Amino acid sequence: MARIKGAMMTRKRRNKVLKLAKGYWGAKSKHFKMANEQVMKSLTYAYVGRRLKKRDFRKLWITRISAACKSNGMNYSTFMHGLKVAGIEINRKMLSEMAINDAVAFAALCDIAKKA
Repeated sequence: MARIKGAMMTRKRRNKVLKLAKGYWGAKSKHFKMANEQVMKSLTYAYVGRRLKKRDFRKLWITRISAACKSNGMNYSTFMHGLKVAGIEINRKMLSEMAINDAVAFAALCDIAKKA
């Protein structure tokens, strides 16, 4: 039985890693071993970053909504509770967009939340 050598697949795998490491400084973009270590670390950072991005944006939206609520004479928590009691389900992303671009509509929502 003929022996199967893995040179082609090994080369493909190495080239794939080196392609991902393109633009890294020094030997990290040239030597497979160093490139592989750095690519694995980079992919880990990217995975974590995608989770952190969601947190950061939610925090930003809440800050914007809170600032708009203060200008309408109420705080964030009472505003959100008022909306919930009134049965209005708008997500924080859209609320923050309204707070920035459509102040009149946001003020109307604040009035509804106050009454509720």
